[in-house]
Order: sequence, then C-alpha cells, then structure tokens
Amino acid sequence: MSVVMAMHWPEATKEQYNALRELVGWERDAPPGGRMHIAWLGDDGFRVVDVWDTAEQFQTFVETRLMPGVQQVGVEGQPKVQFHELVGAWAPERFNA
Repeated sequence: MSVVMAMHWPEATKEQYNALRELVGWERDAPPGGRMHIAWLGDDGFRVVDVWDTAEQFQTFVETRLMPGVQQVGVEGQPKVQFHELVGAWAPERFNA
C-alpha cells in the first residue's frame, strides 16, 4: 500500500534544505520506494509531502541517508511526521523547481 508522508519541520531553512538536497542526492540517486517529493517553506516552517511505496522504505531512507545529512548541515529540532494511505495521485508533466 503506497503512503503519503507529510512532514513539518519549523526549524529547517531553505538554505539547509538545499544543502541537504545536494549532500544526500535523492534526485541523482532516488531512494528505493520514493515516488514523489514536494517541499516548500511556509509561514510556519518547512513542509514536505512525499509518496512512498511503504512507510518502511521511508524509514530506511531516513536512517541510512537523510539523518546523517541532517546532522552534517545542522538542522535543529525534530520534524513532525505523519503517514496516510495514498488514495490518488496525478501529475500532468514532469517539472523541476
């Protein structure tokens, strides 16, 4: 069952995200099970929504790749993470931010 992972990390900055993105390299070497990633900086902090094949694959990515990078770029605090069953997803074309 595919899942939606919703993350809120108030302490993370856009600069830290961009450094983490380069360091962890999820765009160059997509993690197994990762299907979609959307991130933005809102008034209340950093937000991410991902689609994963399973929550376990996300957790493996967090433990083996993401958190070591988080420590290197110095992101403070802990994110709030929620999982939900994916009901539907659609994207008309590929785009890059």
